Amino acid sequence: MIKKFFITGTDTNIGKTIASSILLKKATQAGYKTIGYKPVSSGCEKKSYKFLNNDAILLRRNSSIKLSYREINPISFIENAPPHILSQFQENIIKKEHLSFGLKNIVKKSNWIIVEGAGGWYTPLSYKDTFSDWVKQEKLTVIIIVAIKLGCINHAILTEKAIIAEQVKCGGWIANNIYPKDKYNLCYIQTLLSYIKAPLLGIIPYLEDTKKINFQSIKIKLP
Repeated sequence: MIKKFFITGTDTNIGKTIASSILLKKATQAGYKTIGYKPVSSGCEKKSYKFLNNDAILLRRNSSIKLSYREINPISFIENAPPHILSQFQENIIKKEHLSFGLKNIVKKSNWIIVEGAGGWYTPLSYKDTFSDWVKQEKLTVIIIVAIKLGCINHAILTEKAIIAEQVKCGGWIANNIYPKDKYNLCYIQTLLSYIKAPLLGIIPYLEDTKKINFQSIKIKLP
């Protein structure tokens, strides 16, 4: 059975890629053939004469099945701005079929797939479709990454309610401590446990250097 998950977040820059990388490593250790897929990205850096997205690089590095960069990240934009706006300026409209084509290729080669979105649940792909429309079409199970900070309670509750309203399965949520712990961090998480219906899969501690992650020390359950 092929397992396919979509990673969304309560905002942008809240650790979706770190959480995705940890899940990929855990699934690999459990014996799955894993691939991380970043269908659409914005914000690339020049590396070896090519412009590449750092999130896609991390997903590729932490997948057990090695694919080409373009298989992992088929649609990318150099500037760091909403993809649908960049695609409009470049007259290259993103269509749901583009994302599905890449996913079909990945499904042939693995049995445990993480699809990382961009931004939050309703991030637009175009002026017609959002990521949520595509996730619903592909019947992916969603995992919410919650950045533990002021405002996260409201954002997390709204995100889960929106997912449920779309009749999409929410497989769980992960709390990510993006700032050093303060006296309220555990209170945020405890409050979310009272409101979020999906199970808490784990808590990522504050990582001062995200390039040096001890995957073994982070306790996250596979959905």
